[in-house]
Amino acid sequence: MNNEQQRKKQQQNQQKPQFPMRGMSMYRWFLIALVIIFALQFFWNWSQQGSSVPYSRFKDMVRDGKITRVEIDKGALTAYGKSGGDKQDGTSGDVYNVVIPTSVQDDNLMTLLEENDVTVVAIKDTSDLWNTVIWFILPIVLMLGFFLFMSSRLRGSGGGPGGLLSMGKMNAQAYTKEKVKTTFDDVAGAKEQKEALYEIIHFLRRPQDFHRLGGRAPKGVLLVGPPGTGKTLLARAVAGEAGVPFYHVSGSAFLEMLVGVGASRVRDLFETAKKNTPCIIFVDEIDSIGRRRGGIQGFYGGGASEMEQTLNQLLSEMDGFEPNEDIIVMAATNQPDVLDPALLRPGRFDRRITVDLPNLQEREQILGVHTRKVPLGDDVELKDIARSTPGNSGADLKNLVNEAAILASKKRKDKVEREDFMTALDTIVLGHVRSSLILSEEEKRRTAYHESGHALIAKLIPGSDPVTKVSIVPRGRALGVTMQTPLDERHNYTEDYLLSRLAVLLGGRAAELLIFNSISTGAENDLTHCTTLARNMVARYGMSDKLGNMSLMDPGGQSYLNDNPFSQRNFSEETLQLVDGETRRLIDEAYDRARTMLQENRETLDLIAEILLQHEGLEGDELDIIIKEKRIPESLQGNGSTEE
Repeated sequence: MNNEQQRKKQQQNQQKPQFPMRGMSMYRWFLIALVIIFALQFFWNWSQQGSSVPYSRFKDMVRDGKITRVEIDKGALTAYGKSGGDKQDGTSGDVYNVVIPTSVQDDNLMTLLEENDVTVVAIKDTSDLWNTVIWFILPIVLMLGFFLFMSSRLRGSGGGPGGLLSMGKMNAQAYTKEKVKTTFDDVAGAKEQKEALYEIIHFLRRPQDFHRLGGRAPKGVLLVGPPGTGKTLLARAVAGEAGVPFYHVSGSAFLEMLVGVGASRVRDLFETAKKNTPCIIFVDEIDSIGRRRGGIQGFYGGGASEMEQTLNQLLSEMDGFEPNEDIIVMAATNQPDVLDPALLRPGRFDRRITVDLPNLQEREQILGVHTRKVPLGDDVELKDIARSTPGNSGADLKNLVNEAAILASKKRKDKVEREDFMTALDTIVLGHVRSSLILSEEEKRRTAYHESGHALIAKLIPGSDPVTKVSIVPRGRALGVTMQTPLDERHNYTEDYLLSRLAVLLGGRAAELLIFNSISTGAENDLTHCTTLARNMVARYGMSDKLGNMSLMDPGGQSYLNDNPFSQRNFSEETLQLVDGETRRLIDEAYDRARTMLQENRETLDLIAEILLQHEGLEGDELDIIIKEKRIPESLQGNGSTEE
């Protein structure tokens, strides 16, 4: 218990703010000093207080023998009467304050005091000293103290990292080789990326092997890839494998509202790194300072100018007159197209490593890393979960494992089961179940036929992705969903596959029109994806006989519809009309194909819809039994359903 209490006390002490307490202490001491000085002055004046008497009255009191002692100060005197007391100096009686007329010289005062045996004491004048201290020295001391206090505050806690007076300092997160524990064992997948980075590690471990033959390591390594693919993790792993210091800074940390601060911080960062070579500087989101110079951004004023100055300083530090040996700059971005060409040339960022979304095998490995400390049920197969998550990044998979663990914890389970992973996947992709949304019987029946149309077309068309789940439970914005999961990773799509995809997307609308002889807004999302896919087939992939092998997409990545107001359309209006016509033809042909297939399999469509209305969901294997054997699966017969 004692160790636990000490640990908690240390944590509390570490959480205490340092600079605010220091500032409050200085303020407190200033106030205490002022109070003491004014209190001393008050008590001094109070101790000298007494009843004031006129000068003539004072002389009469001396003649009457009522005064025993007089203390003479400049322009005034204090007289003490004979009212008793045991003090030998005669200061125990009544006190009288007397103002001596300075305009009229009275030479008989001292004679009068001596004749009446009055003790005369001359008091040293201290009022000038107090006035000097209070009105001259004290303000200077207070101003000096306030200036020192504000200077320390500005250096410590104002104006960005390092304070207002040290804005040019770059307080990057520094990790020594003892602190960097991440290695390539902690990075699942990314086999090619690791191999490309081993050369960097070799140089950092033994730079003399390169210098011996006159070679040099790459100055910079640019990691490019979608968000969440592990670019920062790879950089930390390189530092951990090489055993060198690691400086982590975000690109936005260089920029401030004051012009020149970014360039100063770049210089300070490299000066710090030079003292700890060999080392790694990792700049995350480098596109915030490395954007292409000039162009339209010049119209935006000081912000663009500050960014360009920062970029110029970074270019100079990476490959200038004073090359920085044994310093490797790693950077990450998901927008490589916006970077300045000077930043990407040899001598700056020599290597460009693409970190893509993980494939099936890599997703399985990533799930294995994130489930090391998660107790899994016997029915959990990481390969099946990886197959159900195509297009997910490492961050997405980590989030999936966390959501599944949370669901299992809510249900008081000892292990995370497959059901928890599937529920978590549905929640992430589709959203939470909208239990408060109550559909009418007509809406529920229309939704069941809509999803049955998708599922049946996907099962009937050869080469289509397998259906893994059909549900009419409202989630997010969707009233129902049909999930398809490819068996293998697809990197190249054939025309037949894309045409079958169009038919599957239009299967829901075709089923509604076939059964209800009317359509609804439930196919909005299907029509959006269908139109985009058909236009890409015509204008991007050259899958149209009338247009031939032409790509009408903008070279900068914008579509031929001219979404970018600064891009130029490089084809005629007649070509645009031809594109629209071919897009319409592909959609109409796919719709007719789906409608024909549903008419030929009307009984199967009705059976799937009725089972969905009773159970609100079907798994892929259950759907196979319904289509092939035209019966209700045994797994659903025990839930109160009846076969029709």
